[in-house]
Amino acid sequence: MKFLIVGLGNIGSEYEHTRHNIGFKVVEKLAQDAGVSFTTGRYAAVAEMKNKGKTLILVKPSTYMNLSGNAVRYWMQEEKISIENIMVITDDLALPFGKLRMRGKGSDGGHNGLKHIQQILGTDAYPRLRFGVGAEFSKGQQVDYVLGEWNDDEKKTLQERIEAAAKGILSFAHIGLERTMNAVNTK
Repeated sequence: MKFLIVGLGNIGSEYEHTRHNIGFKVVEKLAQDAGVSFTTGRYAAVAEMKNKGKTLILVKPSTYMNLSGNAVRYWMQEEKISIENIMVITDDLALPFGKLRMRGKGSDGGHNGLKHIQQILGTDAYPRLRFGVGAEFSKGQQVDYVLGEWNDDEKKTLQERIEAAAKGILSFAHIGLERTMNAVNTK
């Protein structure tokens, strides 16, 4: 059984360590743990990993965030993966730093990547994992905040939270969305 795991982020070294790129960091962690590398593919950097009989296609869209749906649709079709077997990982300002929330559907919450995916797929009913980045910014500073780098306090536990997100993705592939949501969303 195949799964499409899409980590949202922006390409370019200037975005590499920003809050908005947490999706990239989670799929990079999965690839690192599996000993696989990303290669350049259409609309994305792609890696394929196996874990206990499951195949996970890891995708980092090479489009900008607001065009992420193009990569999701292309790789769903290319790998023949149904919508219930995709997982989109994204940053979320509405959650405190490091809090994880997995859902099977929902609004885009103002996130341009999710908005485009919903538009391209024609539905908001696709699994996603939101990674809390907090909302420690002044009015009008939202863009600067999400495109800013992690502060020193966040850096202390960032790797641990990325590992928790990666474990949640593997759980999703092995025991399904409902059971994984119960574990991930309560921590």
